[in-house]
This record gives sequence, C-alpha cells and structure tokens, in this order.
Amino acid sequence: MLRGNARRVLKRLQAPYEVLTRIELSSGALEHNVRLIQQQHPEFEIMPVLKGNAYGHGIEPIAGLLNQIPGRLVAVDGYFEALAIRDLTRRRILVMGYVLPVNVPQLDLKRCSYVVQDVAGLEAFGKLGRPAFIHVELNTGFNRLGLQPDELPVYLETLQKFPDLELEGVMTHLVDADNAADDSCNVRQQKLFDAGVEKILEAGFRPGLVHIAQTAGSPKIVSTYANAIRLGIGTYGINPLTESDPHYRDLADLRPVLELKSTIVKAVELKPGDTVSYNATFTAPQAMRIGVLPLGYYDGVPRALSNAGCATHGEVVLPIVGRVCMNHTMIDLGGTKLGVGDEVTLISSDPRQPNSVAGLAAHHGLFPYTTLTGLAASGRREIVP
Repeated sequence: MLRGNARRVLKRLQAPYEVLTRIELSSGALEHNVRLIQQQHPEFEIMPVLKGNAYGHGIEPIAGLLNQIPGRLVAVDGYFEALAIRDLTRRRILVMGYVLPVNVPQLDLKRCSYVVQDVAGLEAFGKLGRPAFIHVELNTGFNRLGLQPDELPVYLETLQKFPDLELEGVMTHLVDADNAADDSCNVRQQKLFDAGVEKILEAGFRPGLVHIAQTAGSPKIVSTYANAIRLGIGTYGINPLTESDPHYRDLADLRPVLELKSTIVKAVELKPGDTVSYNATFTAPQAMRIGVLPLGYYDGVPRALSNAGCATHGEVVLPIVGRVCMNHTMIDLGGTKLGVGDEVTLISSDPRQPNSVAGLAAHHGLFPYTTLTGLAASGRREIVP
C-alpha cells in the first residue's frame, strides 16, 4: 500500500503537461546528503526532518524519495504534516511540536511517535490504555520547549504510572550550534543533557533514541549518550556553518537538492528613460531588452531581490530589474538572444552561483531557511536524478 501511494504521488508530480515554473528536486543529491552524515556517524540513527513542507522542498515528494534510503524515522513539527505523509513513508514519524491533550484521542499511535511536553500530555496519552511511543524534551538552555531539571522527576513518575507508554526517546535543542568562534554554549548544553539522560536511566527507563544535535551540531557535539541526529537543512544540501567555522569542511560536501526554474513569457524592448514595474524603481539607462518571468514573491522570489538579485542561464547572469511582483519578475536579457520560451534559473543548486541559496545569503543577507521555506507549496515539484 505504501509503495503504491508513493508511486501515485510521484507520478502526479511528474504529470506530462507543461508548466512555466517548476522546482526540480535531485534524488541523487538527497541520497548523497543523508548517506554523507550517516558515514560520518555510522552508529547513529539519522532522522531527516520534514517540517516546514520539507524546508520548502515539498513534504510528499521528499517523503517518497526517502523510502529509497535506509532509516527508521523521519521528523515533522505538526500532526497535520504526519497525516500528509503517513501513507507515503515507510518510516515511523516523530511529531516534535506541541500536542494539545484534548487532541490526543484522535492521534495515530501506530505510525507516529510524539514529543510530549508536560504531565497533562502524558496523562492524556496514558488514559487511552493503548501503546504509545513518547519522546521527552529536556530544556538545556533554549528556553522554548522542554522540561526544566526540577520538572523531570514528576514527569518520570507520571510515565511510570502508565505501562502502555514507552519512553522511546530523549531530546534537546541546541541554541548556538552554528557559532563559528565559541563552543561554550554547546558544551554547557551537552553536559546538562547528559545529566538529564543519566537521571532518566537511573529511574529505570531505557530510551532507544537519544538526540541532541541537528545539522550544525552534528560535527561538534560529543555526548555520552546520543545515538541519533535530527538532520534538518543538511538533508537538503545546505551547510549552516560559515567558512570560518573549524567544522565547516565536515559539511562542505553537502549537495543542494533544489533548483527553481522559470520560462520567459514575454520580451520587452525598452527605450532610454522607460521604467519597469511598480513605483518605477528602475529606469532604462539605454535601449535594452527585458524578459518577463511568470513567478514572483508569492512563488518564492524574495521581494528584497528587486533591482538587486538575478536569474542565470548557464553561466550568464541576468539581473532582476524593477520590483519583484506577486506573480512576475523582470530580468535584463542583456546582449543574449534569449526570448520567449527560454528557461532560466532563479535558485541554483550550484553553490558558486550568485543565485544559489548560499549566494543569496552571502550577497543579499537572505536567511537560507526562509529562502527555502518561502517557496510556494502550490508550485510544481519534479524529480530529477
């Protein structure tokens, strides 16, 4: 059943009708990234994270592609994400976001595990009288979610009252893993985390999954007990560490999975003094030719790239001119012969290009996570090798 559903989704994504704009997903790059981290941590369980529509890549196609890569779990934030992929993935799904106790009776306990944040949540699961797999989050300094050290004893006592509940995992979240100059916060959190795990073990629990690190922390954290990594943005080939970080090279071989491409639908001849787009923020300094692309900030082209960013065609850079619109973007075709029907790239998978995720961060200060999660969920995703 799972294979059949996955095949239907992939077939739908690769339907034969032509589109003007599409997101290409490289199955080879995705597999390379997960295997790279697995090779670096051979004894660890690697859990790809699919929250935020798989970091903008598309939760359904990514879940299907991960079926071809060995592994036991994927992680999401909300239960609605788990519902989107539970019939597509072969893996168990860890729901990390907060679950309202009133909603617990409606949850899928067979396919999903849950991070349960408080005693009220534990009691809601326990009263079901059915087996459920629980992860506990320890607050080691993030001060967002997770138990304080003095809350852990009562949590464990409550868990012991419900034999149907299995403590499958323990986790925390690192505050400063991408700090290139100072690891003191990581070390402090690791010590607090290990101390919390020791208390859990002393209480008689034997969690099978102990996870502290995400992508940035994976080469840095040395925990006595950790045996799993939540691979977030690294799944999709983005290195969250800067080149000044001593661990940058550990993640430098990650390969970006995604490219955003579009098609020129109109070529416009401008005279000197002609303006382009809203508020006339671009004025042609000379006769020139521009191309109109049928995508804009709704589709994931940041408005901040107005008169600043670019598209590419091979090695040719095509500056964005005028304001990026909701559904259109204009580019300078320069001295090229490009015209209607020609395809250009708005987000490149080549980190050397100025319009790659790394390039957009370096040249325009755009946060890689929001660049990716800003891609419209409605956009066509296509699988490529």
